[in-house]
Amino acid sequence: MSHVQIIEFYKKELSGYSLEQLRFISKPGVWSLGQMYDHLIEETHYYLDQVEKCASANKAIRQGKTEVGEEWFESRSFPPIKMKGPGMPNNPENIADLMCGLNQVLERMSEWDKKIGSINPLYKEIHDGFGWLNAQEWFDLAGMHFRHHIHQKAELEQMLKNE
Repeated sequence: MSHVQIIEFYKKELSGYSLEQLRFISKPGVWSLGQMYDHLIEETHYYLDQVEKCASANKAIRQGKTEVGEEWFESRSFPPIKMKGPGMPNNPENIADLMCGLNQVLERMSEWDKKIGSINPLYKEIHDGFGWLNAQEWFDLAGMHFRHHIHQKAELEQMLKNE
């Protein structure tokens, strides 16, 4: 699935939820669908900021990915595990902000998609878990991240149905 297809999928799905559904938290420590969307938007902007840093770099980095980074990038996906990150994402105030966020992500990804091939692959930025990633890898990470959360989205939707 291309970045356009995956983001369009999330946009289509978003338009089918009410704000109440997006804000529903089944139990403490479990995200709402809206928090998951917020997380995807914020993380993707972060990944694209790293693409931008790689594009403006002027020093080649010879180091590569960690062992975990190599494995995950080789499979082009995150393993089907739950991961804990720092803090809780914001619960949305409205649906329009999430849709706007997805549109901004789509626009930024489409712009970088046109330029990504011209960025020196030795210009890299560090990722805490995956090691040194170049612009293409940061860009690909965004798609991997969106695909990873499809399973969580299904679980959260099931919790909504059980309420």
